[in-house]
Amino acid sequence: MTIREDALPVHGGSDALGAARWDFSTNSNASGPCPQVVQALAQTDATRYPDPAYVALRQQLADHHGVAVERVLVGVSGSELIARITACVAAQQPQARVWMPPHHYGDYATQAMLHGLQRSGTLAQADLVWLCAPGSPLGQDMACPDDWAQLPPQATVVLDCAYAPLQLEGAGRLADWLERDRVWQIWTPNKSLGLCGVRAAYVIAPGIASVQQLQAMWWRAPSWPLGAHGVALLQAWCEPAVQDWLAASLETLRDWKQQQLALLQGLGWQCLPSLTNFLLCQPAAQVMGWDAMLQALRAEGIKLRDCASFGLPGHVRLCVHEPAAQQALQQIWLRLQEVSA
Repeated sequence: MTIREDALPVHGGSDALGAARWDFSTNSNASGPCPQVVQALAQTDATRYPDPAYVALRQQLADHHGVAVERVLVGVSGSELIARITACVAAQQPQARVWMPPHHYGDYATQAMLHGLQRSGTLAQADLVWLCAPGSPLGQDMACPDDWAQLPPQATVVLDCAYAPLQLEGAGRLADWLERDRVWQIWTPNKSLGLCGVRAAYVIAPGIASVQQLQAMWWRAPSWPLGAHGVALLQAWCEPAVQDWLAASLETLRDWKQQQLALLQGLGWQCLPSLTNFLLCQPAAQVMGWDAMLQALRAEGIKLRDCASFGLPGHVRLCVHEPAAQQALQQIWLRLQEVSA
């Protein structure tokens, strides 16, 4: 039996055609990859298993965040940690209900469905809460829900920090969320470092997490969730030189973002406000149909992220890309419109 490709979850990045020449569909740091991390990966010894408890790595991550090492657990990826946390909540509370923002990363809902969690319209009835600051696909700040005070004390609250290091403007509310001692934090540095192909993530448990909760997270992890390259990436993430590179890259991305906004608006595209290195756009009326337009762009080496799976049909998400990619998008878009007219 063959599984149809269109029945699988929708993601950006490489597809059946391989890697697009000008890939706007992922939220990777387009000014990367970080050279210090590339060097660390090149020097990695992949002939041996890492320490299955990741003692040294977890201590480095704990020191980086200023937390106790017991609170740090590693994972294959952000998606794997989303699945693991959902499984832990479902095992503890078989009738659990989940709250998530109106537009969100699809794995929150997918894992809830797989584990039989019902969606809650209010925090007052939620056992699992998903937050993301800034959020995807909109790239906007995550405001505290109005009914936060009604959140049950036993609810598990998770903050997805995937795009926090890539916020380009505004102070944001991340610090406010992290001060709430009940929040689990998921960190996935690979996008910030321009190295999406290296899968590695970690979660910081809240200070109030029980021993039972931590044990459940440990026991539900696969053995050796991180390979040697994932360990190397997370170790490098803690280095001051890498953080300095990231800070400098944000300045580059800010400049590129202004150029890209001007270019897209010049094409007649409507761009929604965003604080991050990606933004949501509604392309100008095209002569060809929506799917045909995306396929024609893909055939020319341009890949955009269709936002229909986010509940936003007629929109695409684009990462902030280098000027050469922006110019390619402009030229190919204008040529396709002219040919199809």
